[in-house]
Amino acid sequence: MNMLTQLAPLVLFLLIFYFLIIRPNNRQRKAKMEMLNNLRKGDKVITAGGIHGTVVDLNEEKVTLKVSDNTRITFERHAIDRVTNVEEKQETKKAEAKPQEVKES
Repeated sequence: MNMLTQLAPLVLFLLIFYFLIIRPNNRQRKAKMEMLNNLRKGDKVITAGGIHGTVVDLNEEKVTLKVSDNTRITFERHAIDRVTNVEEKQETKKAEAKPQEVKES
């Protein structure tokens, strides 16, 4: 009984640690992996260093961004922090999926 009383706070602490830190981190990691797997040419992105660019070439490990008319920079794929034109794509898909109402006169 005494041993169980001593272990209870440790078990409680580990459960809290899991649900507040580890589990949300796993969700974020999965979301980033999905974002990187869905990366396509023409996507506008921001790197972890804050560089804005458009994807012009990509393979499994590297991504080449066009940051100005004559400047292309190659990054590791995991250096891409976020895709900025995802919202535009989602709005376009919603508009295409929504049927237009026809008014009869």
